Amino acid sequence: MLTDRHPILLTNARIVDPSRDLDMPGDVLIADGVIRDTKRGIHASGMPQGAEVVDCRGRLVAPGLIDMRAFVGEPGAEYRETLASASHAAAAGGVTTIVCQPDTNPVIDDPAIVDFILRRARDTAIVHVHPMGALTKGLTGEELAEIGLLKAAGALAFTDGARSVTNAQVMRRALTYARDFDALVVHHTEDPNLVGDGVMNEGEFAARLGLLGNPSAAETVMLERDMRLVALTASRYHAASVTCRDSLEVLRRAKDAGLNVTAAASINHLTLNEVDVASYRTFFKLAPPLRAEEDRALLAEALGSGLIDVVMSDHNPQDVETKRLPFSEAAPGAIGLETLTAAGLRLVHSGEITLMTFLKAASTRPAELLGLPGGTLRAGAPADVIVVDVDVPWVLDPVTLKSKCKNTPFDEARMQGRVVRTIVAGRTVYEYV
Repeated sequence: MLTDRHPILLTNARIVDPSRDLDMPGDVLIADGVIRDTKRGIHASGMPQGAEVVDCRGRLVAPGLIDMRAFVGEPGAEYRETLASASHAAAAGGVTTIVCQPDTNPVIDDPAIVDFILRRARDTAIVHVHPMGALTKGLTGEELAEIGLLKAAGALAFTDGARSVTNAQVMRRALTYARDFDALVVHHTEDPNLVGDGVMNEGEFAARLGLLGNPSAAETVMLERDMRLVALTASRYHAASVTCRDSLEVLRRAKDAGLNVTAAASINHLTLNEVDVASYRTFFKLAPPLRAEEDRALLAEALGSGLIDVVMSDHNPQDVETKRLPFSEAAPGAIGLETLTAAGLRLVHSGEITLMTFLKAASTRPAELLGLPGGTLRAGAPADVIVVDVDVPWVLDPVTLKSKCKNTPFDEARMQGRVVRTIVAGRTVYEYV
C-alpha cells in the first residue's frame, strides 16, 4: 500500500550496505525521501511529529534491488504485464528499480517512446522504472538506433533485448557509436543459427527427453566474438546473461586483458538446472536454457569471486496460452521480479555465496554500471530501502503473485526468507502482513 512520505526510523536492524562492505546492528533514519543517517542508537525523540518508528527485530535492512533485465509488456503487450503490475510485483520482491527492455510494440528506438515510458511510470508505477533503448532500429540488427538522442531522452543503456546482433560489422559500429556517448552496450549473446530449433540444454538429459538441444557454444561463440570487438573499439560492454563454463572462461580472459566488460547471470540460472525441466515443465523453458548442474555451480562460484558482476531476474511474463503447450511449442521465459530476493537467499542459505555478495550484485553493481544513485545506504542517498526476514519459511502460492502472468519456476516451492517492507523514495510501497 502506498503511504505518505513521512519520516521513518528503522530500529534494531541488521544493516547490510554493500557499497561500504558494512554489516552491523543499528538504525536507519529516513526523511524527505533520503537516507539521513545509518548508525547505532538513533533516537526517535528528536524526530518530527508524525514520524513512524519501525522495530525491525533484528531483520535485515539493505538497499533496494535494481533489476537490470525485465520485460514489461507496456506498450503493446499490456495483457502480459503493465508498468503498474510489474512495479507491484517488484515491490513485493524487494526491487525498487526496474530497468525495462526495449522489445515492446512500438520498440523503444525513438526518444518519444522513452519519454512515454518515463511519464507512464511516473503516473502508474510504485517503484522507479528506467528504459533501455534499442541498439538497432526495430531490433532488426541492421541499422543503428539514434543512441545519442535516446540517451539524452533518458535511456540508461542500449540493447536489442532478447535478440543478438549477428552482423559483426553492425555490432562493431554500434560499440563505436556507443563509446562516443559513453553509453553501455548490453548484449544477449546467443547465435540464432547455432540455437536452431533447440528448446533446452544440449546433452544427455535432452536426448533422454527426446527434445532438440541448444548448445552452450551458441552463447560462447557470440561472446567470444563480442570480446574481440570490444578490444577493437575500446567500448563499454555488458553480457546480458551468461550461463555456462566456457562463457565464464571467455569472460575471465577478457577481464584479465583489461577490457571494460561486465556480465550478469539470471537468478534462474544460478538456482536451477536442466534437470528441473523434468517431465516437460514449460515454466522451466528459458532462453538461454537452464544448463547442467556443473554450469550452475560454476556460475555461483563466479558470482562469489566477482567474475559475474550482476544478478538479475530476467522477468519475462508469458500467459497461459503460450505456456500450457507441448514443451517444444511453448514460449520461453519466466517471471522473476517477485521472487528475486527469496531465490537469491537460497544461494546464501546453501553457503554458495554470502549475503553481501548477493546484495552487491543485485543492487550496488547495477547502480554503478547504469549511473543510478541507488544501491547504497549512505547519508544523502535516495531512500530506496528493503526490510527482509531472511529466515522465515514459506511456500510460494502462484495465486498470490502480483504479476499478471503466473509463469514462475518456483511454483509451490519452499522458500526461506521474504521481503516484509519496501520503501521507495522514502515512502512505504509494500508491507507484508
